Parts: sequence; C-alpha cells; structure tokens
Amino acid sequence: MIASILVANRGEIARRVFRTCRELGIRTVAVHSDADAGAPFVGEADVAVRLPGSSPTDTYLRGDLVIAAALKAGAGAIHPGYGFLSENAEFARAVAEAGLTWIGPAPETIDAMGSKIRAKELMAAGGVPILSVDAATAKAGDFPLLVKASAGGGGRGMRIVTDPADLDGELAAAGAEALSAFGDPTVFVEPYLPTARHIEVQVMADTHGTCWIVGDRDCSIQRRHQKVVEEAPAPSVSDPVRTTLHDAARAAVKAVDYVGAGTVEFLVADAHLDTGKAYFLEMNTRLQVEHPVTEEVFGVDLVAEQIRVAEGAQLGEEPTGPSGHAVEVRVYAEDPADDWQPQTGTVRTFEVPAGVRVDSGVESGSVVGIHYDAMIAKVVAHGADRTTAIRKLGDALRRTRVHGVRTNLDFLRSILADEEFVSARVHTALLDERLADWTKPSLDEPAVRRSAVAAALAEATTATAHAKVLGRIPTAFRNVPSQPRTRAYVVSTSSRNHDLTVSYSAGFVQHDLDGVTVIEAGPTRVVLDVEGLTETYDVAVGDGWVDVDGPYGSITLTPVPTFVDPADVVAEGSLLAPMPAAVISVAVEDGQHVSKGDVVVVLEAMKMQHTITAPTDGVVSGLSVTPGAQVESGAVLAIIDISTSSTSEGSS
Repeated sequence: MIASILVANRGEIARRVFRTCRELGIRTVAVHSDADAGAPFVGEADVAVRLPGSSPTDTYLRGDLVIAAALKAGAGAIHPGYGFLSENAEFARAVAEAGLTWIGPAPETIDAMGSKIRAKELMAAGGVPILSVDAATAKAGDFPLLVKASAGGGGRGMRIVTDPADLDGELAAAGAEALSAFGDPTVFVEPYLPTARHIEVQVMADTHGTCWIVGDRDCSIQRRHQKVVEEAPAPSVSDPVRTTLHDAARAAVKAVDYVGAGTVEFLVADAHLDTGKAYFLEMNTRLQVEHPVTEEVFGVDLVAEQIRVAEGAQLGEEPTGPSGHAVEVRVYAEDPADDWQPQTGTVRTFEVPAGVRVDSGVESGSVVGIHYDAMIAKVVAHGADRTTAIRKLGDALRRTRVHGVRTNLDFLRSILADEEFVSARVHTALLDERLADWTKPSLDEPAVRRSAVAAALAEATTATAHAKVLGRIPTAFRNVPSQPRTRAYVVSTSSRNHDLTVSYSAGFVQHDLDGVTVIEAGPTRVVLDVEGLTETYDVAVGDGWVDVDGPYGSITLTPVPTFVDPADVVAEGSLLAPMPAAVISVAVEDGQHVSKGDVVVVLEAMKMQHTITAPTDGVVSGLSVTPGAQVESGAVLAIIDISTSSTSEGSS
C-alpha cells in the first residue's frame, strides 16, 4: 500500500495529483525550484523539498535530485505528472532501483513508445493503421508533408512542407530543433492532412490483463501543434469510425503490454462519415493535460486509478458512458495577437466563477515567471449535452477575472462563440484559418470607453476617500467649473493599444458623461445607466493601473501621468525587452550598421526563444547586454540610431 507520494512536477498538475492523494489519505511531497518557492502547489503539499536553481535543467529535469528528495521525505512512490521526466524511461528505471514505486508504465514500454518511428512500426505490426512516407523517395504527389521529431512533442521539430524543393532544408532545420529540445535529431515525415481531426482515446490497463477504453476526446483546436481546446466525447464521429478508434487503441495496449494510464492519438479524415479513416499518430505513456474532460463525462478519477494500478490492484468493470459532454480550454499567459508572446508578471486577481472545474497553477498573488510553460489554468465545463457545456464554459470565461498578466481569455471566448466550432466543424487547421477573427478585441469601443469612465470615477473617489486634508470637498471639485477634469489612459488589450481620455466634473452623479449617466460611483464599484440599461463595474485601483470588470468583460487601463519624470523617458530607437528573459545571443556590436529586420538580440523566456530585430535601418549604439545576462521587462537592450545612419550615408 502506498502511504506517501512525491509528485515530480509543478503547477496545476501537482495540485491535481495532490487533490486525489488527499481524498485517498495519502501523504504528499512536493519538489520545487527556487522560482517556485512561493507557488500554490508547494504550500498544498504536506512537505516540500527544494531543488536548488530555477531552470528546468537544474531542477525538475534532474532525476537524481528528485529521487533523493523522495528518499529524504520518506515518500514511497513517485508520480511524474506530465512533461518533464514523465516519459523518461531511465528515470523510471532509477525510481524502481531506488526502491520506490513508479506510478506509470514499465520503462520498456516508455522506450518503445518514446520513439515515434519505433511506435509506428509496433502499431503497424499490431494491425493499427499508420501514416507513412519515405522522405528519400517522396514524390510530388505525396506533398504536403509533415516533418516530425521522433523523440518529442509539443510542436518542436515539426515542419509543414508544401514544396519538394524545401524538404531537405526543412529536414535539417527540424533535426537541429529536435536535437536542441530532446537531445535526439531523428526526424521522419508523414502525409500532412490539413483538414483532418486530432482525436485521441484514453486507455487504462493493469498488470492482470484488464484494459479499459475510457472514451475519446477531440483536440483539433491547436496552435503551433499545441492543444488549446479539448472535448469529450469527440463530436460528429460516426459509429464505425469510433469503433475503429477504440479497437485500434486496445490493439496498441496489447502490442506493448501497456500498464497504467495512457493516450493513443489519431489523425482522422472524414470522421463524420462511415467511410472515415483513422491513422495512428503516437501513444503518450502518461496522463494527458486534457484528462479532466474524460473524468467529467465518465465519472472516474484517473489519478486514483493510476495509484491503484501501481499498487497492483485489478481494475474493476470498465466505466460506462459517456454521460453528457465536457469542454476544456487552456488559459495561457500569452498574447495571441502578438505571435503568442508569453507574458510574465504578478497575477493581481485570479477568480473563476463557480459551476465549472478549475485546475490551476496560480491564484491571486502568484508570480508568472520566465522559466516554465505559459499555461496557468484549465477551465472545464460539463453539461447534459455539447451545447450546454459550450454555453456554460463561455459564460464562465466571460465572468472570469484575471489581472496582472495578459492572457488568451478573449481568444478562448471567441473560439467558443464561433459557428464553425459550435457546429463541430473542427479540424487541425481551423485555428489558423480563423485567427484574424478570434483575435479581434472582445470589447468594442463604447464598452472600452464606459470602462474608462468607471476607472476615472473610481480613481477620483479613491483619492477623495484617502485625502488627508480638505476631505469634505466634493470629488473632482475645481476652482474653474467651466473646465471639467480629465483623465487619460493607455488601453492595452489584445489587438488594442491606444490612448483614451475621459472627462468628469464635481457632482458627476447628476452629470452626463459621453452619453452615459452615472447612477453610483465609489472606489470599487461604479454603476452606469446606458440608454436605460444598468451596468455595474467592479474596479480595483492600484499604483499605475486600474482593473475594470464589467458586464462585457475585463480590461486593465494604465493612467497617463500629468507630468513625466525625465528619467523614465527612453531614447528614440531603443529596443526594449518585452518581458523578463535570459539573453541567449547578441548578433551585433556597437557601431555596427544594421538593416531593418536584422537580428540584434535573441532572448529566451518560458521555454520559447524571442528574436529582437532592428525596426529600421540604422547604427547600433548603447548595446547593454551580453549572452547569459538576465534582463527585466522594459530594459533597454540596444539603440538603433537612425540619425547616425543617415549622416554616414549622406557623407559617403
């Protein structure tokens, strides 16, 4: 019997496993990096062990340190979660050799499925259909092709090739990326089916020969081959295709004597037709990020079953179902309108309304740093049918409050409201096709202006409430009543970054502001009348920011100071760090002439590289960073001096 479990992971997955452990009466152990010392999952564990350092390579990817932590804390088993060491066969072997229980499949199985090339060979031998093309003999009719890394996932080492002339170059580039990400440059190609669907089957198997097929999920809404929206069961799938998927998944389990929770992933063409075709993609030998949708519709705790299987228990009867429908979205600290740029900072507010499931790695006050993945939460809605689940999730996201870091919440709301998604006409290229529509601002201009009015009134009443002298003077009183007070803000949301000015006067409750009548105004709550409709705004005023949550969504406004400190003004042509990051490389030196688009500095944050390029022709000056340095958000990396360039060209 397992009495104590160490979770070799962080964030929302660590909290998810801890929740089940508490329900089963199992003692919990966390490991954490220095960057995660104050993270919620650390405080939720019974005991926590520090892994010195902050980068994954120094901490969560150090299997020797994780095992030492388990032994030190008296844990009897290790649950790997997903990512990091979860599919590392050598780590699984080391866990067993240390006398600990490994909650996962056998190392030999991880090895077999860890290579996508080997996995395809095993599946083909077991009668599971696969997609395959020999890169050396590929013909024009085989294109487009998809180049993939054999040893990894998450979109790394993956390239779409439409022109045969580009194949060799893309193979080389994908191999280099795979080597950097996974330590293995092996890549392969397969036919690219842009309008196919990504459907996966959840399996659970024990050491006694029992295998459960716990339904299927659709994960077709993806960005850069990473999932954004998942749902169970997969909608609009014909009975013959669903049977094929489940039978193929069962065959995959048998082919490798699989034990534990796993996912068999397929690419499916014409899933809604009886003649649809399903092709094996890969088998993930771990719990999936999207496992909650399966749990919701089958009423099963997959983590609890993982633990029971690791203890040697036999699975009971296969869960019946599914019951109803579940949809999950992944909330990322990122800006979809700015090439998915990850965001960092302190989460001032994180509140999701009741009625949905939230698996979150953060809470109000948490810090989102540069070292780890940008996903901060998963929100899941379960309903009697798909329409109900989508409606519940969309409403919950509309009322969700996240401030302090920019997120993809608006983007997710747009997906759930899109007719193509609502009608289940989904495929793996849909996100790219609809990106322009899905990244439009969720708040129109009138809604933004009303939010700014609420912000200005809340700021004014806050100032009055904290006034140490003349506190009885009416809010916004002026000696020159003919001129109202004005407040300027920078509005910064996805696809929107502009200045906005609103005006108000003393006695504003009786006055009309931009066609809006103020019913009530206070430091934290403003009520407006808009053409007979009452709208309530919750407002939080801080140092240099105002967060507003209204009936149409949330927004953060940055007050523009009346007077600017000269020290805060950066030189024209300055290249600023978009976030806290590590400097990977510097491609220029002071005095060097550059052209628009030339690489100046490469940064790394949240497991992604960000290239800073010259915005125009010019000469580099004020270069202030070197490789290996850490920079804060807004730090000046270099200056591109246009005037120097013009002078040089004119005198040549």
